[in-house]
Amino acid sequence: MFDGKTILITGGTGSLGSALTKRLLKEKVAKIRIFSRDELKQVNMKSQLPDKRLRFLIGDIRDKDRLYRAMENVDIVFHAAALKQVPVAEYNPFEFVKTNVNGAQNVIDSCLDNKVELALAIGTDKAVSPSTTYGATKLLMERLFLSANFYRGDRKTKFVCVRYGNVLGSRGSIFPVFVENIISKGKIPITDPTMTRFNITMTQAIDLIFRAVKHGSGGEVFVPKLKAFTVEEMKNAIIELLNKKAKTIKIPVRVGEKYHEILISKHEIRNTYESKDDYIVYNFGGEGLDEKKKIPFKKTKLNKEYSSDSTKLFTKNELKSIITKEGILSDFKI
Repeated sequence: MFDGKTILITGGTGSLGSALTKRLLKEKVAKIRIFSRDELKQVNMKSQLPDKRLRFLIGDIRDKDRLYRAMENVDIVFHAAALKQVPVAEYNPFEFVKTNVNGAQNVIDSCLDNKVELALAIGTDKAVSPSTTYGATKLLMERLFLSANFYRGDRKTKFVCVRYGNVLGSRGSIFPVFVENIISKGKIPITDPTMTRFNITMTQAIDLIFRAVKHGSGGEVFVPKLKAFTVEEMKNAIIELLNKKAKTIKIPVRVGEKYHEILISKHEIRNTYESKDDYIVYNFGGEGLDEKKKIPFKKTKLNKEYSSDSTKLFTKNELKSIITKEGILSDFKI
């Protein structure tokens, strides 16, 4: 899929961008361009990954001219850049629009003008029936990417999305919050122990992206088939792995916080298909012009929304095994 390809990753110095870069360097890629605003992270990443195929470009997706130049002769674009902190979005809503919505359109236009082969955007469960400003901006990002397939004309660019929740251990997940509070305070802040969250590791997230690149024809959202966990089970798993005691502190629900994550809404089921590993949601457009396209997947067996409280749950011991295997705790000073 990647032999001889020149690849650009927006937000390439983030946790996903870094992991994706490391994985892509194992392929026979020609070049990887890391596009991000963070100068220090680029310097650190360059020292950690001394590979001649890497190029580091300072830039912001809000700047269309800079994006356009960065995408010259690029074959594949992975769009991972975004503002992501949910509470921050409520106090700075239009800044999130500028990056997550306007920035996404800049990526799309630059891909079309530079005749990029494939553009893949990283979506989130929070875009499904959004209850926050952040979720709403990511919903618009996803819609912009999918709709670009309708007006690309005779350009060859395919626009595809993937959609999943927070990666286990990433800065947006509950894992680092729990670990840091146990270590520093001996306390764990919990809204409700029965809350559920989908579990996806960084390895699974990269595997999903690779499958979307391989099978995407333009207009699909690839959603992984995942198990979930309760907040209570994750808390107990972390406490046992750290071998520490911790007191549970009840905290109020954050603005827009959902008790259970949703990856496919009930309204999307009629356009949803599935493979062994994924659900694939097709975007057929308002007039259904491409509903007759040949779909290489079978119609899904889902009959209700795909949410974290309606899928199989991990046990505490299974979570401990996953955390140990992924080596996530090694990122913390214990």
